[in-house]
Amino acid sequence: DGDHLKTPADADVMVAAGYTFFTIDPGEHVDDGAHTATYRELIDKVDALPWGDLDSSPADLRARLLGRTFDAGGMTLTFEDETLARAAAKYGRAVAHAVRMFRHLDAVSGDRAWEMELSVDETETPTSHLEHLYIVSELRRLGVRWVSLAPRYVGRFEKGVDYIGVLDALRADLAGHAAIARAFGPYKLSLHSGSDKFSIYPLAVEATNGMVHLKTAGTSMLTAQQAIAMTDPALFRQLYALAFERFAIDRASYHISADPARAPQIDELADADLPAVVDQFDARQMLHVTFGSAIMQYGPAMQAALRAHEETHYAALERHFDRHLAPFARHTT
Repeated sequence: DGDHLKTPADADVMVAAGYTFFTIDPGEHVDDGAHTATYRELIDKVDALPWGDLDSSPADLRARLLGRTFDAGGMTLTFEDETLARAAAKYGRAVAHAVRMFRHLDAVSGDRAWEMELSVDETETPTSHLEHLYIVSELRRLGVRWVSLAPRYVGRFEKGVDYIGVLDALRADLAGHAAIARAFGPYKLSLHSGSDKFSIYPLAVEATNGMVHLKTAGTSMLTAQQAIAMTDPALFRQLYALAFERFAIDRASYHISADPARAPQIDELADADLPAVVDQFDARQMLHVTFGSAIMQYGPAMQAALRAHEETHYAALERHFDRHLAPFARHTT
């Protein structure tokens, strides 16, 4: 997965490397301010959209969507003046950017088969069901092909830890998004920052009937660090100390709520306590977002420790991925 591609240059690197699955991230083009803007402000934002890139106009948009009722498998959705303006103001530029990225990928991929996912999950405000419908109706009109889409769901999908939010609210949110994906695709719903969201996997499977893309990668590094804590306590203490040292800098690009003051303090821990540190909420996020710094400073030592205790590492990874896959495997049977 050539993940979170923001520019044509990003795409070129991945195409040259042989990737055939690309995740387009137009999050920088999403106008979060539209979520709470007044109707007058929304109209101004809509008028300022790049209508040439969208091959449309405000009047054309209203003629296409305003007052129309869409049936998504028994769920009906109707655009009114304000909801249409809000959807377009919030996501219109993101749609235009996604179209540019799709056309660029199509041009540079040549005859190679490839697939695209669209991600608008790393934004401040949730994607409503009407906003989801606006995005996909515009993409389809403009000839974009995609296999999966990651809206911004209700609640918080923070790195390295379970879902933070009300599960019943997420269940309803997933059901609506999945209905749209079935009716206007079908395509998969994608769960970004999907690692360790164990409480929601059954909900996602239920809502999507298995048409779901779970993204998990980063917490396999935490599993490696936990294996190091079990087998090389001195090295793990260095990794954990580095997490405290680098956290304020390395957290900058993440939406997380870890607080180093709540994390276990290294001087108070016996060696036998170290593996459990990786499961503590604050320490886990700290280790997660500083893993790049850990690799830069201690990469060879980490590799040597994992090679020396290969079976411990592999057993931990197997348990980790089995726990992620089990809810989805049960659906397939």
